[in-house]
Amino acid sequence: MGNEQTDKYSELFLGLVVSFQVSTLQYLGKLVSPHTGKTERNLEGAASTIDMLDMLAQKTRGNLKPEEERFLNETISHLKLNYVEEANKPAAQPEASKADQPSANPQQSPSEPLK
Repeated sequence: MGNEQTDKYSELFLGLVVSFQVSTLQYLGKLVSPHTGKTERNLEGAASTIDMLDMLAQKTRGNLKPEEERFLNETISHLKLNYVEEANKPAAQPEASKADQPSANPQQSPSEPLK
């Protein structure tokens, strides 16, 4: 295989890894979804894309350039750390229920008159 072809495949491989990385970060609510324009958490989707990257690392072991393997492994590690961080966060409350909760500052509580 020619050097030019190898470089092309290397770029395509890195692009594939970045694509999974971006999808995972969107699932984790770290990036805005281009489809909805909002950040949304979907931990199941994030876990699935991380699993796909793990599978890719396993299936390509021994066939990657050192920089490709390093990039893939660092990406997987970064995403797993972010996943654990998000999984340990409490579920976000809907905006309506936040408004129903008492204010942290009793002087500004809507149920008590200001003094």
